[in-house]
Amino acid sequence: MGVGIGALGTAAIQSSGATTVMTIGFVNAGIITLAQAATIIYGANIGTTVTAQIVALGMFGGNSVSTSVIFSAFAGLGAFLSTFAKKSGPKTLGGILAGFGLLFVGLELMSGSMEAFAALDGVKTFLAGISNPILLVLLGAVLTAIIQSSSVMTSIALAMVVTGLIGIDQGIYLTMGSNIGSCVVAVIAGVTSGTNAKRTALIHLLFNCAGVVIFMLLAMVLGWFDISYGNLFEKLFPSAPQVQLAMFHTFFNTATVAIMLPLTGALVGLVTRLIPEHVVKQEDGFSLRYVNDNMLRTPPVAVSQVKREILRMAGIALENVDRSLDMAVQLDFSGKSQFERDEQQLNFINRELVGFVVRLSGRSGLGEKDRTYLSGTYRNIRDLERVGDYAENIVEYATVLADTSQQFSDDAKYEISQLKALLHQLYSKAVDAYQNESLESLRDANAIEEEIDDYTKRMEEGHIARMEKGICTPSVGAQYLELSSNAERIADHLINMAKSIKSLTGLRS
Repeated sequence: MGVGIGALGTAAIQSSGATTVMTIGFVNAGIITLAQAATIIYGANIGTTVTAQIVALGMFGGNSVSTSVIFSAFAGLGAFLSTFAKKSGPKTLGGILAGFGLLFVGLELMSGSMEAFAALDGVKTFLAGISNPILLVLLGAVLTAIIQSSSVMTSIALAMVVTGLIGIDQGIYLTMGSNIGSCVVAVIAGVTSGTNAKRTALIHLLFNCAGVVIFMLLAMVLGWFDISYGNLFEKLFPSAPQVQLAMFHTFFNTATVAIMLPLTGALVGLVTRLIPEHVVKQEDGFSLRYVNDNMLRTPPVAVSQVKREILRMAGIALENVDRSLDMAVQLDFSGKSQFERDEQQLNFINRELVGFVVRLSGRSGLGEKDRTYLSGTYRNIRDLERVGDYAENIVEYATVLADTSQQFSDDAKYEISQLKALLHQLYSKAVDAYQNESLESLRDANAIEEEIDDYTKRMEEGHIARMEKGICTPSVGAQYLELSSNAERIADHLINMAKSIKSLTGLRS
């Protein structure tokens, strides 16, 4: 399934680099495992060969109508739809048609300039003189690393072969080298990410290098019998050098996948040993778990990951609310250091996630619903940061009680425990509403929030009654009233998160 997803996805977007970067992002976010990522990368190597097949098809023409002309017309139609269509569906279709059409427009320009390039005596002498397979593989890898696209490099090799600038065998080795050079995109994405992202990038590099090494060794064996890859594919597809190279590219990548797929477990084990897990110490600082700037290449995926990061933030905030209320009731401050660390973490997420959302909002490729969602995330993030601030206030009230050797009455402690249970109920419904865009959960959350409002009022009334009976002192009562007030505000911020789905459910309906 992983190979199929990688192949179909890459064939659709015409970029193995984009598929690989998305896969690294998924691994980094913990959405998929290393083994799953490996198989998707295998599939991406198969899917990228579709570009070469399309390019080879576009080089046919002769006296008949060239397919390049047909697809160039598609580019014009696609541009028209993208510009003037009002609905997202036709706009997306227009983008697809324009993209495929422009591929052939670029091919025609590249082929034309390649003919002039091929006419230069110096170029002919230089390229014709490079017959060493290893040098050709290295040249293909370096050129692909520079342009960061194996599809472009393969298309250039096809144009060279068709114009007679290089032979089919030279084109084959350049194409093999392009597979290694294509790994530079994954390496760049992996270096700036977490441990598993680095491992995924290394899997991509080792996989592509293994394929080249296997085929180079096989070429040596065939050479003993005066057979080359070029000879074989010339016999299979005579008088069509572009098809010969495109078919070799497909065969090469597919065969490499067939060889490496059963070895996926061993490959994952190898990269895990080469790049051991880095244990992050508490003093090492904080990081966003589900998003990083590499995801900006795939805005729709980044939007879904922003939601996961906000839900993570909500979980941290609730844990601190629990700690603060426990400290107020028990006057046990053994968890205060973790509380303070999580408060710092909330502040970090608030700052960094807002910056990421700003960068993400400026990217193209976002639909109306995604943009509407992002516009509401600023308040969601601020609301959750404020939840942490109110929990911090409650800890301060508990500290005052401890410093003055005072504590809440048993009745007050019971009321706080009931309030804590209500906050948990509200959190559960608010998160479900936010995560699943559930209007039913939103209605339940609204009802619980109103119950919390009523309950905090009863807490105040109960406190006054206890003061009149002499059970509570005014100084303790002041901390109690502040606590109930802060808890009511925590509920307000949680319900704000749930209410933010109203704009999205309107678009969905």
